[in-house]
Amino acid sequence: MTPDPTSSPADVASLPRAEFAFPGPLRDRLVAAILDGSKTSTTGLLVDHEHTGEPLPAVGDRSVVVDSYDRPVAVVEVTEVRVVPLARVDLAHVRDEGEGYTGVAEWRAGHERFWHGEEMRAALDDPEFTVDDGTPTVLERFRLVADLRPADG
Repeated sequence: MTPDPTSSPADVASLPRAEFAFPGPLRDRLVAAILDGSKTSTTGLLVDHEHTGEPLPAVGDRSVVVDSYDRPVAVVEVTEVRVVPLARVDLAHVRDEGEGYTGVAEWRAGHERFWHGEEMRAALDDPEFTVDDGTPTVLERFRLVADLRPADG
């Protein structure tokens, strides 16, 4: 069992990091949505886990969310994990990502821009990387456990 993240800074420091997107405006928006409670799900690619050797998240896992400046800002806990083909991502998951998408097609177009972008292709060491309907996605639900921002803002 992961220790209570608010018990000490050392406990928070021992948690794995959760990085949403790459540092910059998109990460800033995603972190803000986590902190305001509108983002309770996220989508990753199985190939990313395979490439980095990171295990898939598991229910109960806790991690520390970092902002674009690599500062810990929150602790989240995984509540559900599903691996499904890209074509089977559902509207409830899309809405719970908190990015304002109202339909799956709109969500997919936005995510494909990200996954086909230079940063993602570089992270995967594959300049030609693309996704299709059968691409395995990792659908993760989580809950905010602790807001780590200083009380004075």
